[in-house]
Amino acid sequence: MKIKTLSLVPALVLAAGMSHSAFAAQGVAFVHGTGQQTDAYNDYWTGSFVNTVRQGLPNTSNYTVINCDFEQYMWADGAAGCLAGQLTTFINNKNITDLTLITHSNGGNVVRWILSNPTWDSRFPNIINKVTRTIALAPSSGGTPLADAVVAGNSFEQSLGWLLGYGNDAVKQQQVSWMASYNAQWLYGTPNRPSLPSRFETVVGSDVDSAVWDSDSYCGGYQNQVALEVTQNWLDSCSDGFLNCSSQSLAGTVWFTDKSRTKGSEPLSHQQSRRNCFGLPDMIKNRI
Repeated sequence: MKIKTLSLVPALVLAAGMSHSAFAAQGVAFVHGTGQQTDAYNDYWTGSFVNTVRQGLPNTSNYTVINCDFEQYMWADGAAGCLAGQLTTFINNKNITDLTLITHSNGGNVVRWILSNPTWDSRFPNIINKVTRTIALAPSSGGTPLADAVVAGNSFEQSLGWLLGYGNDAVKQQQVSWMASYNAQWLYGTPNRPSLPSRFETVVGSDVDSAVWDSDSYCGGYQNQVALEVTQNWLDSCSDGFLNCSSQSLAGTVWFTDKSRTKGSEPLSHQQSRRNCFGLPDMIKNRI
């Protein structure tokens, strides 16, 4: 009887090792949107968002927050090249074999560039093989009329500087006609184009609330809500203040549209879809 009991020890040790290996294999990367980021953890996502989401990992230390120059075109070395470098380092350091990407806005375009163009950069194929899912929060897959307005240099240029920047390459890229061209020739995942090599699930923001008496309007910063309420007047009735719903849902598949799942059926403005608002990070945590 003692011999049989002892014989179980190697099996238990092996099982424990396999379990640890499986835990170490899963990771998540947070990919910001337009802008030059050096501390996206605090300045773009906030620790509250990131730390809630990563609780969905078996090993909560297997996460990284990307900091790149996404004011450049998505294919540029400072954009896709920087992202590829940081993802490769993360994958190698943590032995990641199952990677979920959490993107916001234009970050979804930079990720789609990598997933759609495996021969562009020698680092891309290994990343593509590791990515099992992208959760794209309010992705600008179809561009935005506001980018056209900024590039045209009209009154939007000053009022949208906080959101888009001032006519940088990433803003030019997100013009509606430009994104239509990229989607038709270079990017996968949109209608009548090849599918992306892994799941690309979108969360769509459909409205903006900025009532001063409504506490929900203060999540993510009240002044941002007011600004997005103004810009929404130049967009479709279904929009998050920056992107039309049709743009957000153009690539991949829609996971959900805000009001169908958020606490209190609240809408997610473009600012709120990267903040700890209305249970969003908890839903992502459970998803991964």
